[in-house]
Formats: sequence, C-alpha cells, structure tokens
Amino acid sequence: MTTTSSTAHLASTPLSTAEPTRPHDIGLLLLRLVVGSTMAAHGAEVLFGSFGGPGLAGAARYFTSVGYTGGQVMAVVAGGSQFLGGLGLAVGLLTPLSGAAIVGTMINAVAVKWHGGFFIPTGFEYELTVATVAATLALSGPGRFAVDRLIPGLRTHRMAFGIVAVAVGIALALLVLLTLRK
Repeated sequence: MTTTSSTAHLASTPLSTAEPTRPHDIGLLLLRLVVGSTMAAHGAEVLFGSFGGPGLAGAARYFTSVGYTGGQVMAVVAGGSQFLGGLGLAVGLLTPLSGAAIVGTMINAVAVKWHGGFFIPTGFEYELTVATVAATLALSGPGRFAVDRLIPGLRTHRMAFGIVAVAVGIALALLVLLTLRK
C-alpha cells in the first residue's frame, strides 16, 4: 500500500485503529470538555435558572441594566449561544460554529465589562480568555475524539470553516453591540 492510499484510508475512517493517538488530540479533548461544559453551565443558568442562576427573567433585567434595549432577546440569545455552543464544543459537534457562538457572546461580555479594567472581579480577563479558547478551537478543529469525526462532511477539519465561522461570530457580535446596546 502506498503512502497516499494509506493516508486517504485514514482520512476516510472516523476513528481508525491504525491512526495513533496524538497528545494534541487528548489536549483538545480536555480543553473542549472543560470550556464547553463551563459555557453550557453558564447558558443553563441563564436559560433555566440552573445552578442558582438568574433564569431568563433575571438575565433580561441584567441585560437591560447594562444598556441592551432588548433585555429578553439578549437573555435568550446569550443563554442559547452559551448553552448550545458549550455543548457543541464539549462533544466536538459543529466545532467551528460552536466556537463562534461562544466568541460572539464573549465579545458582548467584554464590551459590558470593558470599563472595569482587565483583571477580575470587575475586569474582562475571563471573558477574553474564553473567547480566545473558543476561537482557537474553531480554527484548529476538535481533534480526533469528537462527534465531528463521525460526520462525513466534517470528518477532516478545514481551517476555512473555522475562519468563516469566527468571522461570522465576530460580525454578529458587533451587529448586536451596534443595534441593541445604548
């Protein structure tokens, strides 16, 4: 078997036993699980009031208090983006879109906390870090241990998907900031 046909065979099988596990695949899995589940939990706080979170009504009041004209809409959009984007990142499903959803939400969070300085408790360092990790995952791909590997069109990550997805996430975040924030 030639190298070309061997490589083609590996690319066509989702989790081929002939393909060695590489350390970066395990690292990407760990990063996706931690960041994705954290963002999904934040989204669950907003959408469902889970983990002592504010729920939609409380989140809507918060968004209104920080200058968004559509507090209820923002609560649904932010909570949904965090919840669905986080779940997608955690399992590696539609990874570029999942990462972009988190990026867009975190851009708005950075804008809200911008005047509090960089460091917590009032700064935006956490939000910037999460946005950067989500963008990195969207651009790099989910690694070998991901649901995307089971879907033929997504089996091999293409950086172009990540670039387009992150660009759309940034554009939508800026659109929200320009139209819904006073």
